[in-house]
Amino acid sequence: MLSRSSFTSLVVGVFAVYVAHTCWVMYGIVYTRPCPAAAAAAAAGGGGDAGCVWPYLARRPKLQLSVYTTTRSNIGAESNVDLVLNVEDFDIESKFERTVNVSVPKKTRNNGTLYAYIFLHHAGVLPWLDSKQVHIVSPLTTYMVPKPEEINLLTGESATQQIEAEKQTNALDEPVSHWRSRLTLNVMVEDFVFDGSSLPADVHRYMKMVQLGKTVHYLPILFIDQLSNRVKDLMVINRSTTELPLTVSYDKISLGKLRFWIHMQDAVYSLQQFGFSEKDADEVKGIFVDTNLYFLALTFFVAAFHLLFDFLAFKNDISFWKKKRSMIGMSTKA
Repeated sequence: MLSRSSFTSLVVGVFAVYVAHTCWVMYGIVYTRPCPAAAAAAAAGGGGDAGCVWPYLARRPKLQLSVYTTTRSNIGAESNVDLVLNVEDFDIESKFERTVNVSVPKKTRNNGTLYAYIFLHHAGVLPWLDSKQVHIVSPLTTYMVPKPEEINLLTGESATQQIEAEKQTNALDEPVSHWRSRLTLNVMVEDFVFDGSSLPADVHRYMKMVQLGKTVHYLPILFIDQLSNRVKDLMVINRSTTELPLTVSYDKISLGKLRFWIHMQDAVYSLQQFGFSEKDADEVKGIFVDTNLYFLALTFFVAAFHLLFDFLAFKNDISFWKKKRSMIGMSTKA
């Protein structure tokens, strides 16, 4: 039978293994092992090694960012699309934010979906004609139960000066189409050389590779930050609305943060598949978006040690009362 000291040591040991395993998993997410032959291949002229996947951005191409909208989830050519933003001489190192007005089709006003197609391609070339373009699709609409009218408790009047007639007819428990007024884009800017035999699965689905001579290159990794899509930025789409504002913001991102963000977005998506509503998922997003990541990691470790100390204190209380044979010296409240 294990003694009390042995049991305590076992619990502390299990806790230490748990914390170490968590740190190792997080380290494996934010750190990616580079191609071991990259240094030798670079010294030999930057080519000839088939095991490495090289960054296309290292060639410093002139790029252009184009954002289109369409009601189709798949497009094969330049048809039935509207160009809403065109950034010529796109600099991947420069952060920017622009607000544009987007025409809302009739299909979208009738609870349809509108998609944004974001293309990163060579400057001066249409994305449909560029074999080295990369693109990503994001819905600009979502379905959610509309928020009830805010009432001023002092005056009893509605917070908005004008209540739309259609909003009055919609039942509060019936989801309607909402407009995502923000679109946050990221491009991975590190000239990182991947090992072709151990590509990270999370990043691999965002990669598009091309053969240039004897070497394999991956095109710029374009990413949409879905965690920045918050409920506070949603707007109800009415049938009388013909244009809506869209704020497109861009910032560069490192490989480590990109992988971490991908895992967090997959976790939020899994929660939504289990029945979490848009509002519930928004609260989870706020944990990562509104909190500094270092402070979040510190909170995890403090909470973990607090749980360990609570367990040890509870164990000591049980041991104390188990050894107690009389109530001498104890108060009635105890």
